[in-house]
Amino acid sequence: MVSIATIDQPQLPTLKLGDIEGVGVGWVGDDYILARIAFWEEGYSKSGYRFERNVVITPEGRAVTRLLESDTLSRALLEQPIFGITSDSKPQAMVLGLIEGSGASARMDTRMKRKEGDFLFSLWRADPATGKGALVERGDYDTVSWSVDRAGRPRVRLDVDQLTHRFSVFGKAGGAGPWKPVWMGGSFKSRRHYYGYSEATDSIYLNPTGTLVARRLADGAETVVGQTSMQPSLNVVWDSHRDAPVGLSTGEERPSIEWLDSEIGAAHGVLARAFKGRDVFLWSWSKDRNRYLARVTSPSSPGAWYLYDRARKEISPVGEEYPELKDTPFGTTRWLTYPAGDGLTIRAYLTLPPGATNAAKLPLVVLPHGGPTVRDAFGFNYIVQFLATRGYAVLQPQFRGSWGFGQAFEDAGKGEWGGKMQTDLLDGVAALARSGEIDSGRVCIVGMGFGGYAALAGATLKAGSYRCAAAIGGIADLGTFLLESSRVYGRDGATIEELREEIGGATRAKLEAQSPLRNAAAAARTPILMIHGERDTLVPIEQSELMSARLKDLNIPHELVILENENHYLTRSATRTQTLEVLERFLAKNLPVN
Repeated sequence: MVSIATIDQPQLPTLKLGDIEGVGVGWVGDDYILARIAFWEEGYSKSGYRFERNVVITPEGRAVTRLLESDTLSRALLEQPIFGITSDSKPQAMVLGLIEGSGASARMDTRMKRKEGDFLFSLWRADPATGKGALVERGDYDTVSWSVDRAGRPRVRLDVDQLTHRFSVFGKAGGAGPWKPVWMGGSFKSRRHYYGYSEATDSIYLNPTGTLVARRLADGAETVVGQTSMQPSLNVVWDSHRDAPVGLSTGEERPSIEWLDSEIGAAHGVLARAFKGRDVFLWSWSKDRNRYLARVTSPSSPGAWYLYDRARKEISPVGEEYPELKDTPFGTTRWLTYPAGDGLTIRAYLTLPPGATNAAKLPLVVLPHGGPTVRDAFGFNYIVQFLATRGYAVLQPQFRGSWGFGQAFEDAGKGEWGGKMQTDLLDGVAALARSGEIDSGRVCIVGMGFGGYAALAGATLKAGSYRCAAAIGGIADLGTFLLESSRVYGRDGATIEELREEIGGATRAKLEAQSPLRNAAAAARTPILMIHGERDTLVPIEQSELMSARLKDLNIPHELVILENENHYLTRSATRTQTLEVLERFLAKNLPVN
């Protein structure tokens, strides 16, 4: 459901949206709310087709329509991203649509089976009052996205060449004239060097060489942005009202922000001092910059939301993410480093149970993150604290291939899914054992997504290293995973090419050598738990079903738990609770605390 509350005179009209997945909310002016939802329709796979749509709601809690719902072609898109909201007297939503094309191949992210060149991505202006849209611009056969100004005019167009997968940025200086190339990336991966477009400077923001620069659309002139722009982990904080970057966020253990806008920085400073020791993230602020909505968290503090009124000099609580955990004692977390077998420095978070005084007797759970090209963050992690409050030490290694520690560190993970990425985890266990902090004879591995793959790999490719393994939405067989992904994105698509590169080639021998399914016999002495969402569209449930069938054929004890109507990210409270309960029973049996 969506709940709406006024700030000065609290009310809480609610609108129930039914059995859907809530994705996010935003505003179109002051009169309409956009609730982004996801739902499923039956398809060729068990998970079916997952559609994302934008439902228009009034501040009184009344559903009005869905954007572009009357456009038959646009309804075939699986996703419906919003590119911007106009700032005129009747704000409109600039949204992705679909039109007929001719002559070349379009992308595989609609549910329509089509001939060569039937459809093209297009930019539409949608009226929130009716949901109806008007075509603004049609893309060409490589177009994937746009950036627009506050009048709704397209200023930047992003293309990915269907044959070479090269990423390119085109621009219209001042919003007029033909499209002109602004920056040409050398590969599909180069898209990650693009940080966005700012109407305030009529520039795009790029970091292709290790330094963030603003490149003007008019003449290509570049200006270095900020002092910390050359740090390996960099995020840009944007002001949506002025369409401009206002801060650069970087850091290893926890984020540190260099504010480019002193006014926004001063507001953040007030909150950072008020919540010292916790991470303060400015989620949004009013156009006049008098009111700020902030999320505050730390590894031992569940996320809480506050309203800062600068004029009144007041900080008021808005809501807590886990109010039922109030006054619960949580584990303590610290940042550490250790050497990998080849000398590479690995960073990690280590969380010990509440009040732990003798860590040498503690059992350890290794919890690798998903991705793998992401990282764990300084903040509350419900799985980490659940395990810590049950008496386990929890290690979260930022293994090679993780984002945020430099390109060389990220590149070191290529082709190492079943190799050095896994030994990086075991090197962390060894480091803690040498320091006497954990009981090296009592270690299990638990993970979600790629972490789920790592858990299955730990039980099979690194047999005997762990007492038990629990995989949540994990990949068991790389060959069938690539095949399934190819059906979604296209066999020759850029996404599949990038996945093959990360795995380190797609030869049959390589895939089988790194697949837990193909090496399942080695797990004879390792208890395995698999948990999988029925509606997982990222890692199909077939991955866990295939692994379960193989383990059954080998008479290896294991458990498979299917979460009904759940996706890859466990977004439903009931299935999160179910997952934790199943995991607690599994660990209590195979890794008892006492």
